[in-house]
Amino acid sequence: MAPAALPALLAVGYVLAVRRDGRGWPRHRTAAFLTGAALLAVALLPPVSGYAERSFHGHMVQHLLLAMLGPLCLALGAPVTLLLRALPVRRARQITRLLRGRPARLVTHPLVVLLLNVGALPALYLTPLYTATTTSPPLHHAVHAHFVAAGYLFAWVIAGPDPAPHRPSVPARLVMLGVAIAVHATLAQLIYAGVAVHLDVPADDRRAGADLMYYGGDIAELLLALAMLTSAFGRTVRSV
Repeated sequence: MAPAALPALLAVGYVLAVRRDGRGWPRHRTAAFLTGAALLAVALLPPVSGYAERSFHGHMVQHLLLAMLGPLCLALGAPVTLLLRALPVRRARQITRLLRGRPARLVTHPLVVLLLNVGALPALYLTPLYTATTTSPPLHHAVHAHFVAAGYLFAWVIAGPDPAPHRPSVPARLVMLGVAIAVHATLAQLIYAGVAVHLDVPADDRRAGADLMYYGGDIAELLLALAMLTSAFGRTVRSV
């Protein structure tokens, strides 16, 4: 199956779950999830996919869509809550037990989520890994899969409306965001300067990609912070 088909399958599955639920699922949740699936599709289809293969700047466009903007929108669609509502009670309870189990608690632990989300970036750009992805399609697809999964986990724990096994306090989540912003900014500056990075690309292309990583990453993370604060405020209002 072509990777670009996966966003379509996600969208179709989500819409079918909304219809199965039949209890007035919020339209803004559906719009958010379908927007996320569309962003993933845009990243994986021409012209973006072709541009990403030819240019480091294009790679960074793809990275922002796959690792940050797309996953944020998917998480805001509350797919776990929808799944639990759409499934029969017995199946929903099985899913709930899985979410409360040790593996789920481990993979959603704040430190693990942070490491998965930002720890892969130095490995990609400060080692020959990025160059290897340009010549190995399986490795290229594996990196994309990691981007999406890690980005989704990060958005889910930070701002997702779905219940999470590990959800830190708002101040702790702000610290997590601050660390992510700092890592993105530091790497972007190293890439721009061409220091300690393994990127066999033209200097102008490298600097353009670094600029997009710096400013585009900030915008995406500010959107994530806004979503987190909005979600936290909503929970506070409902608890009053």
